[in-house]
This record gives sequence, structure tokens and C-alpha cells, in this order.
Amino acid sequence: MSDIKDERTSLPADGTAPVHKEPQSTNAIVDTANKKSEQPSQHTLLDWAIELQSLAQAGLTYGASPYDLERYQRIRDIAAEMLAVQADMPIERVRDLFCNEIGYQTPKLDTRAAIFDEHDRILLVHESDGLWSLPGGWVDVNQSVRSNTIKEAKEESGLDVTADKIIAIQDRARHNQPPYAYGVCKIFVLCTRIGGQFATNIETTESRYFAENELPELAEAKNTTEQIAMCFAAHRDPHWVTIFE
Repeated sequence: MSDIKDERTSLPADGTAPVHKEPQSTNAIVDTANKKSEQPSQHTLLDWAIELQSLAQAGLTYGASPYDLERYQRIRDIAAEMLAVQADMPIERVRDLFCNEIGYQTPKLDTRAAIFDEHDRILLVHESDGLWSLPGGWVDVNQSVRSNTIKEAKEESGLDVTADKIIAIQDRARHNQPPYAYGVCKIFVLCTRIGGQFATNIETTESRYFAENELPELAEAKNTTEQIAMCFAAHRDPHWVTIFE
């Protein structure tokens, strides 16, 4: 006979009746886990939604099986639903902003022009929401980083500039709020004015030069006080070395 005892029926050494333990249910496990851990932060949930969206988009791009494609689409829908709840936005709006691309997902590029006058003041443009920022925007598909910097400076400030040196390439998620649902590489470029003047446009209402200790209220989503200070430091240092992350 086998020496292995059936633990469900064997008696303890003291002769008392055995205690039968029911297996822990899935719900009980989840409840216990929730009690032992803090609720995820909104930032953590956003990170999860972003990762799910990225994985789903890659799956939709490279997947072959129609069954797998259906599953990837559902994952993408779940990611959009998570973001809609967190951002309190209509799901249709989230899909337009968050799930509107095809192909392998990569970060977007954003250029910002740091332009200084003869008094070492930096040029900022006044946006329609009342906040101030460095001239700049998304790199268009037919533009390089250099040409986009020059183009955006002209469109938003009216100035003709040369794009001379890259100050920094930063991961937006590490520096700017609120968080975006996609990755962004922000490229700050030191520029020199060669002409032009402010002209009425659909994006900004005016442009003005500011000293470092007299900055107006900034559009923190686009540039922070620390990022502006970095531009001042690069302007003052002829041997500035590009910061990149």
C-alpha cells in the first residue's frame, strides 16, 4: 500500500476531527488583494491604458488571424474606455484622439524655438487661452526638425529665424502636465532672429520678450519654468552640450 496519506480524511495526532478547508474563491482572492494594496493612481491607470493601446495597435498592424485582429480591436476599445472614464470625456472623443492611428506606435515630435533679443530676453507667444509659450508645434510629415522649428516660429511669432543648435530632447512625460495618452519627444532649439515682425494669425494673439525673472503665466503643457530656464542657460553658454533623454 502507498504510504501517502489522504490529508482530507486522515485524523490529526490528537484524534480530533479533521477541519476541511474549502479552496479560496477567485472573488475572495481579489478582495484580499484589494485590501492589501492601495488603489492604483490615476497616473498608473493612464500608463496601463497607454500600454494597452500601443500593444493593440501593434497587434492590429502585424496580426494575420481574423480572430486575433478581433481580440486586438477589443483590447484597443478597452484602453479607450479606461481613458474615457479617467478623463471624463465622451468615448467618441477619446477614440478620435487616442485610437486614430495605424501602424506601429511611436512618439510624436514637438519643436520649440528659443529666440532671444539683444537684451537677453526670451520670446514668448500669447495663445488664445491666455497662456504663454515658446513658438512651436508638431513636426509635420513633410518637415525636418530644423525646417519645422523655422516654420512654427514664423507662423506663431511672425519672425524669420535660423535654427542653430538643439538645446535638449526631452520625454514630455517626465516634465510636463497633464499627461498625454501618447508619447511626445520635445525638441528645444536655440534660434537667431534675422527679420520679420508679429503678424495676426489663428494661433496666437501677440508676441513679447521676457526676462528670466519676469516670466508670465506659462502653458505648462508645452513649456515649464524649468524648461525656459534651460533655454536661458543654453543661450548664455557658448559651449552648451545638448541634453537628451
